[in-house]
Amino acid sequence: MSPRLDASRSPHAPSTTPPAAHDLPELAEIHSFEQVAPLDARALSKTLFARLEALEEGTHEYAYVRNTLVELNLALVKFAASRFRTRSEPMEDIVQVGTIGLIKAIDRFDLSRNVEFPTFAMPTIIGEIKRFFRDTSWSVRVPRRLQELRLDLARAGDELAQRLDRAPTVEELAAELGIGHDEVVEGMAASNAYTASSLDAQPEEDETEGTLADRIGYEDHGLEGIEYVESLKPMIAALPARDRKILSLRFTAGMTQSEIGEELGISQMHVSRLLARTLGRLRKGLTLEE
Repeated sequence: MSPRLDASRSPHAPSTTPPAAHDLPELAEIHSFEQVAPLDARALSKTLFARLEALEEGTHEYAYVRNTLVELNLALVKFAASRFRTRSEPMEDIVQVGTIGLIKAIDRFDLSRNVEFPTFAMPTIIGEIKRFFRDTSWSVRVPRRLQELRLDLARAGDELAQRLDRAPTVEELAAELGIGHDEVVEGMAASNAYTASSLDAQPEEDETEGTLADRIGYEDHGLEGIEYVESLKPMIAALPARDRKILSLRFTAGMTQSEIGEELGISQMHVSRLLARTLGRLRKGLTLEE
């Protein structure tokens, strides 16, 4: 049942000291907008839109009627926002963004089109909320095309899951949206960028394992030798061909000194002396660089 309308000042009236309701013919103020029944809100909105068209923009009267339309139709925003209640963002923020869409719809609405205002406003409200998620809620920035593709995949996935009573395959999603297999895979991969876990987060199943930062990656001791390897390359390139051959057979092929001697036709003792001399030369070169 609708609340009683009278000429008393509404607590929802703007702070710009708008005119009282009795200053606006055929309009009365409302005690509680939340108690207005949907059918009554729709009928009253038509009256307010007709009045708004007759008022000059920028006047107190225009602002009063426009603000009343916003308050009267906030239920549309809350209904649209409820569709996104599973998101991580606070519902208050979603409602606030949806209200911006409602205001845009009010400013664009044309009563002469013979379209009900809720029908006209809902796409604008939902579009504003989706734009908010698309532009501000991604942990990693991805192209807008992929952001919109993620929403399309989510919608198609829900519809196909209800229809098939199981999770849809990539091929089924591609057929539903009329896109290629690779585009579906790309959209699914982009979804991973929507949220990110904190490196300081504790695992839910076992809090004794430490944070995520403690459980990913490892210390690569091989990195310590990269500087020496890069320093040795020009030194080894400057060695005589036989000394380079001995180093290659010993440390790359893993051959023993006896095997190297047989390969080169020299004694094992000769190989040992040549190898010791070469290693000493390289060691001295590294020491000089340091």
